[in-house]
Amino acid sequence: MSDRRELSRAELVRRRRAVHTAKEFEQTSKRALKPIVPVISRIPAHAVTSNPRLVAKPRRFNVALGLPEFLLQKPNIFVPRFHANWRIISIFIALMLGTAIYLTLTLPYFFVPAATVLGNNRLSREEINAVLGVTGQSIFTVQPQDVETRLLINYPELFSAEVNVYLPHHVYVTVVERQPVILWQRGEGYTWIDGTGVAFRPRGFVDGLAPVIALDEPPAGTALDPLSPPPYMQKELVDAILALSPLVPAGSTMTFDSAQGLGWTDSRGWKASFGISANDMPLKMRVYQSLVDSLTARGRFPEYINVVYPDAPSYRMAENAVDDLTEEATVSSGQ
Repeated sequence: MSDRRELSRAELVRRRRAVHTAKEFEQTSKRALKPIVPVISRIPAHAVTSNPRLVAKPRRFNVALGLPEFLLQKPNIFVPRFHANWRIISIFIALMLGTAIYLTLTLPYFFVPAATVLGNNRLSREEINAVLGVTGQSIFTVQPQDVETRLLINYPELFSAEVNVYLPHHVYVTVVERQPVILWQRGEGYTWIDGTGVAFRPRGFVDGLAPVIALDEPPAGTALDPLSPPPYMQKELVDAILALSPLVPAGSTMTFDSAQGLGWTDSRGWKASFGISANDMPLKMRVYQSLVDSLTARGRFPEYINVVYPDAPSYRMAENAVDDLTEEATVSSGQ
């Protein structure tokens, strides 16, 4: 009987596993004893801080309650979500705006008690407020441009007007009044005229005006500003009146007619005419004075002297004069 017995299948498997494990152990030992190849890094090394960076980790707790099969569960909290409805939101905003507009238009706090007028001298504050029409209105309905236009149209004696509006209920009106320079009289009526030829109603008394008695209507001027009233007379005529006014003899008043222009009736009995041009008015006065001196030196007193054209002045003697009856003499400008 042989001592060697045949190995079973399980023993053969265990033997093969042992041989395979021995081979793997031997290969691992060889790898561990193999020298390490140095590695050169192309990336610069960063300094390593000594303080390690702490990373917050969630803390866990184990609770032992001593009760069999007792589990703690996370409570379920339900938070309802709000879904925006833009139609409802728009209705709400419209209601809020409508309420705000209603309150601003109806609250007495925003009503204008009266406008504060600055710069007026002859026009009273009450007259200006009566035309403005802002007393008792809401400050939000006052239109400054419309108020300025209304004021300038109703009062031609105003040269300019400026309206400023401030919350809660303040309206400031700053006006500049026209300064009269001419007292224009025709028939029983009279008016004031400023330096641009605009006529307006007299208010009070102003000293130093140039009085003119008109027999006809003067040539009308042209308006430069649509908001300003049209000039009653041309500015050239205004300049001629202002240039001639200081030269009017004492006791005489300047007159105007459409045929001969400006002039006066001298206290010595003759009438003088100077036209309406202001450019040559000083020359006309020199010619007129020379002609008067020449005639009076000879004892001749004319009925009419015309220097409308200074290069061809003329005079007319009275019908009962001794010589040159009813003839019109023409003299040169050098006389």
